[in-house]
Amino acid sequence: MILVAQVSDTHFDLGSRNAERVEAVLAFLTGLRRTPDAILLTGDVTDAGKPEQYAQAKLALATDIPVYAIPGNHDDRAAFRTTLLGEAASDAPINHAHRIGDLTVALLDSSIPGEPSGRLSEETYAWLHDVLATAPADKPVLLALHHPPAHLFSPVVDEIALAESEKLAEVVANDQRIVAVLTGHAHSSATTTFAGKPLLVAPSTASVLGADWELELPDHVMDYAPDPAVALHVIDETHSLTTHFRSVPMSGWLGVPPA
Repeated sequence: MILVAQVSDTHFDLGSRNAERVEAVLAFLTGLRRTPDAILLTGDVTDAGKPEQYAQAKLALATDIPVYAIPGNHDDRAAFRTTLLGEAASDAPINHAHRIGDLTVALLDSSIPGEPSGRLSEETYAWLHDVLATAPADKPVLLALHHPPAHLFSPVVDEIALAESEKLAEVVANDQRIVAVLTGHAHSSATTTFAGKPLLVAPSTASVLGADWELELPDHVMDYAPDPAVALHVIDETHSLTTHFRSVPMSGWLGVPPA
């Protein structure tokens, strides 16, 4: 069994609130009887892409569990690289792949510098084709990016989702090793299908964004009251995927029913 945790939209902003919520999530994950093999952070690591926000994130995300992060629309590629990755500054897409047991995880940078919506560049597609060409022929693959490539009935997110998603759909539909696509951006736990595969949208640790039946634009958009939450993806020996969404109560764990 492979266990992969997905955390998203942490929005480190130099304040204590969002950092404390991530701290609670990491304490939950590291305290599990069976700790995750890796943590995927699917974008919007910071709120404004500032180097000092990445420094806060790097300190908060220090854990024995490997953490693999990609940018979102609130991030800055150059600052992300220099502070989080220790690389030279560059505005090129931040794509990376990792082997976790039999599983290959390909993390795709869907951010567009200076824009809220997303797109995968030709450079990223070329990189992805290389990853898939070298991945084991009979082993599972997960794709992760920030922007959802499907309609989620969110009047905010649907306007700034992944553009030209049909190009990604062709890749996903034509590779039977791809077991699911993981995204963030929506600030809401959501599941649907994309190119015949599960599309699993992770909740945000920072806040919850409502859907069509909840929002009253331009007000009552973001709810900061709910506890942070994570997605836990299990890939079993048959390469089947099961996902659990788990909230992490900031007040701690209660083992008996309340009076």
